[in-house]
Amino acid sequence: MAASPTAIPDSELADLFALIKKSDSVELKLTVPESHQRSTITALGMDALEAQIRQVFFFDTPDLDLDSAGVVVRGRRVQGKGDDSVIKLRPVVPDDMPTRLRESPSFNVEVDAMPGGFVCSGTLKRTLTTPAVRSVALGKQPISKLFTKEQRRFYEEHAPDGIDLDSLTVLGPIFVLKLRFTPEELKRKLVAELWLYPDNSQILELSTKCPPAEAFQAAAETRAFLAAAGVELGGEQQTKTRKALAYFSGALAATA
Repeated sequence: MAASPTAIPDSELADLFALIKKSDSVELKLTVPESHQRSTITALGMDALEAQIRQVFFFDTPDLDLDSAGVVVRGRRVQGKGDDSVIKLRPVVPDDMPTRLRESPSFNVEVDAMPGGFVCSGTLKRTLTTPAVRSVALGKQPISKLFTKEQRRFYEEHAPDGIDLDSLTVLGPIFVLKLRFTPEELKRKLVAELWLYPDNSQILELSTKCPPAEAFQAAAETRAFLAAAGVELGGEQQTKTRKALAYFSGALAATA
C-alpha cells in the first residue's frame, strides 16, 4: 500500500503522477510479513469464516517466458461467483494503449502501488458464463477456450513469437482466501488476501482501490489507520503472482 508520496523515490515521483493521471484506477497494496500476519488479523478484526475461497491457475511456459515478457495469463475459480479469465500486460504506458482497448468495458489500466515501488498494468478480463477453468486445468479443454477473441488478440500482440495459448503449461492451483471489510475508523473498504502456497508459505496482502484523483489521500488515510492498529508497514514487499510462478516453475524443473 503506497504509504505516501515520499515512500516512492523522488526521482520516480513525476512518472508516478503521470501514470496515475492517465490510469482508470489505483490499487494501494501492502504485504504483511509472515511473522506479523496473526497479529494483523487480530488487530483488524478479520474473520476467516467470512472469507471467500478462490482457486487461481496461471498459464505460462516452464521457463516463464510470458512472465519475462510482462504477460500474465490467469484463470480463476471463485466460490459462489463463478470463473473468470485475465490477460494482463505490465508495465504499460497508458497513452501507448490503443483506443479500441481503452474504450473496451473489459479493459482496465491500473496503477499498483506499494511501499517503495509501483507498476502500471493493462488488464483484459472475462467473466465466464459457464465454469470452465477446472476443465481446462484437468486438460479436458484447450486453454484458449477461457478467453474471448479480444483477449486472444491482446495476447498475440504481446506474447513472445511462437508461444500460442494452447501450448502453455498449467501452473497451479494456488488457494486464496479473500475478505472484504470496512473498518469503522477508516470508512474505506479494505481487501485482505491470504495466498496459500504448496510449500506452506503464505502471503497476506492488504489493499484498497480508489479513483486516481484520490490516490494520495487514500494512501495517507490508510497508512495512518494501519499504523495506529499496529500493522507492520516496513516489511519486505512480495508479489503474489511472481512467487506463484517461481514456485511452480521450480517444481517442474525439479521433476524434469
